[in-house]
Amino acid sequence: MHRLYSLGIHIYLLFIRLAASFHPKAKLWWEGRINWETRLNEALAEKRKPNQTTIWVHSASLGEFEQGRPLMESIKKEHPDVFILLTFFSPSGYEIRKNYPNADLVVYLPADLKRNARKFIQIVRPHLAIFVKYEFWYNYLQELQLQQVPIWLIAALFRPQQPFFRAGGAWYLKILQGFDHFFVQNQDSADLLQRFGLNQYTIAGDPRVDRVLQIAAEAKQFPLVEAFKQEDQVFMVGSSWEPDEAVLALFWKELALVNNWKLIIAAHEITESHLSLIEAKFGTQSVRYSKLEAANHFEYTVLIIDNIGMLSALYRYADLAYIGGGFGSGIHNILEPMAFGLPVIFGPKYQKFTEAVAVLELGGAKTIQSSTDLIQSFRDFTDPANKAKASAAVSNYMQQNRGATGKIMARLKEQFPHLLSK
Repeated sequence: MHRLYSLGIHIYLLFIRLAASFHPKAKLWWEGRINWETRLNEALAEKRKPNQTTIWVHSASLGEFEQGRPLMESIKKEHPDVFILLTFFSPSGYEIRKNYPNADLVVYLPADLKRNARKFIQIVRPHLAIFVKYEFWYNYLQELQLQQVPIWLIAALFRPQQPFFRAGGAWYLKILQGFDHFFVQNQDSADLLQRFGLNQYTIAGDPRVDRVLQIAAEAKQFPLVEAFKQEDQVFMVGSSWEPDEAVLALFWKELALVNNWKLIIAAHEITESHLSLIEAKFGTQSVRYSKLEAANHFEYTVLIIDNIGMLSALYRYADLAYIGGGFGSGIHNILEPMAFGLPVIFGPKYQKFTEAVAVLELGGAKTIQSSTDLIQSFRDFTDPANKAKASAAVSNYMQQNRGATGKIMARLKEQFPHLLSK
C-alpha cells in the first residue's frame, strides 16, 4: 500500500508539472517548491535563534489556516519566544497568508515523498507538529514518529465514510495511529475514534468559533455602508457564486415591493466579469461599493462589494444572512454571520459542515433549493417572534462551542512546560 501511495504522489507531481505551463495555481504550487531545501535552510538560519523552541503548524489552505490561527496567536501572545513555522499545501492559502505576522516563517510543504519528509524534519527540527483538521500525510507522520516528535491534530472532524473506518482501511488507520493527540470538534468524532481504539482525544470544539467571535468584537465600521443602510434592514449575502445570485435575483424581484429592506452582496469572486453579471441581474437599483457616495445612497437598494477584506465586518450591519456555495461544492463560512447572532440561509450542499447541521436542528438556519424556498425562508425569519428564536439559537450555539483555543493551550502548557519556558 505504501508503494501505491508513493506512486500516487509521483503521478500527482507529474500532473502538476504539466499543468504548471497553463494553469496559474499549478504554476504557483510548483514554483513555490523549487529548491525548497536551500531556501528553507537559509530562511531558518536567518530568522531562528539557536535552540529556539519550534512549533510547526500545517494547514492545507485558507480555511484550515483560520482554524489554526487562534492557537498560533495565543502561543505568540503568551510565549513570544516560541518559533512558529507555518506551512501550506495550497497556493490559495500560502499566497494570501505568506506574510502572516504571528508566524516566524511561512513556506510551502514539500510533496509527501519519503526523502522530502526526512529532509524537511531534519532541517526544521520541530519540538511539536500540529496539523489542522484534515491533513494526513503518511511519510511526514512516519518521519515525525521516527524522530520522536509529538504530533497533534486540531479542529479534527471524523466521519464513518472516511477510508480509516471503512472495510479494508487498516493501512489508513495506521496514519491516525501516528498522532499523539486529537482535539476533535464534536462527540461523534470522539465516539468514532474510540470505536477504533484511538483514545488519545479531547473534545475541544472548533477554534474558528473563537476567531469569528473575536472578529465580531473588533468589527470595523464603514460609514458608506451606514449611509446606505440608514434605518432599513439589510439582507447580507456572503461568498456568493452565480447559482446563488440567480436564485437571489428571482427572490429580490418577487419581493421588490417589500419596504425597509436592502441587499448587500459580497461575492466569492470579484472579477470584473462576475461583478458585471451581478449588475446585470439586479439592474439600475444596484451600485458597486467603489462607486457609492454618501449623497447618492438613497438611489439604490442593492450594494455590491467589489473588494476583498470587508465581509466579516459587514455582518454587523445585517439583520439576516445568506451564505453562498451551497449550489456548488459546499457552503462557505456561516460562523462569521453567526458570531453576530444572525440567522443564516444557505443552499443544499451543507452536509459536511457540522455547524450547519447543528444550527439547522436548533432552528437558527434554513436550507433552500429554489427562489421559492428562499422567499419562504425570508418570510419566516423576518417574523419578529421567529427571528428572536432563531437568533437566540445561533447565539447559544456560539457560546456553547467557544473555548477550543483555551483547551488546546491548557494541554500545551501542561504537557510541554519545558518547551514554553525556553
